[in-house]
Amino acid sequence: MRAALETRLGRLGVWTFYASNGPADQVRELAAEIEDLGFGALWYPEAIAKESLSMAALLLSWTKQIGIASGILNIWVRDPVATANGARTVEDAHPGRFVLGLGVSHRHAVSARGHDYDRPLAAMRAYLDGMDAAPYMGQDGTEPPPRVLAALAPRMLELAAQRAGGTLTYLVPPEHTAMARERMGPDAFLAVEQAVVLETDATAAREVSRPFVSFYTAAENYRNNLLRLGWPESEIDANSDALLDALVVHGDEAAIAARVEAHFDSGADHVAIQVLPNAQLQIDAFRRLAPALRAL
Repeated sequence: MRAALETRLGRLGVWTFYASNGPADQVRELAAEIEDLGFGALWYPEAIAKESLSMAALLLSWTKQIGIASGILNIWVRDPVATANGARTVEDAHPGRFVLGLGVSHRHAVSARGHDYDRPLAAMRAYLDGMDAAPYMGQDGTEPPPRVLAALAPRMLELAAQRAGGTLTYLVPPEHTAMARERMGPDAFLAVEQAVVLETDATAAREVSRPFVSFYTAAENYRNNLLRLGWPESEIDANSDALLDALVVHGDEAAIAARVEAHFDSGADHVAIQVLPNAQLQIDAFRRLAPALRAL
């Protein structure tokens, strides 16, 4: 499974909210540009935005070779049979390019959609059981695409290694990447999202990264992950400069490439950059970053 994921995603990708909430004509332009720049994959979220599997089909139809990965599809909002067979539908139409990223999302996002967020690890395990047992009457013979799980905590990372091809981690420093690699072992695929601000002025960069980070530090799973990594509550509550710099790399192209390389050195197979502010198209930033990242 790791080899299949490496083939579909490559070493470098882009993770962008814009793919899920931008106008279709602009997202089409963005996807084609990211492919032309040589990135191996385009990751997109679901949350409270465009539906995940239909978005995958659109992104695949707008591109030619780049891997498209849900990052992540929310397991609470469709049953496992719908997800398994929806993913088969996408795979049948665009063989060899789609990766199904699954996750438990966040309590507030799940509650906003009218669902109960309860025992996320057990829920994910049961969901995977349901997907694996899903009946399928299609005559195309299509196998499900490879899947990864969004994971931060040790037990979810272990489940990702056991029941999927690997994981996608999010908002983590290289120290977490090293821990994830150790926890999952050498055979699981480890993809990492890395937020970046292409700005050399530290004060200006932190003005961009602080609201982004503070959104996540208010969520229990991200807060708990930082506590496990040794960050004191006072730093998390304040969204301190040190915490911002650990989670969001800022600087020129070389500085951002150095952080990406640190994740590779810590055991990542794939790093997907998210350029902040994430509500913007950011094509110019991807154009600037692509040469430095391709050199890694």
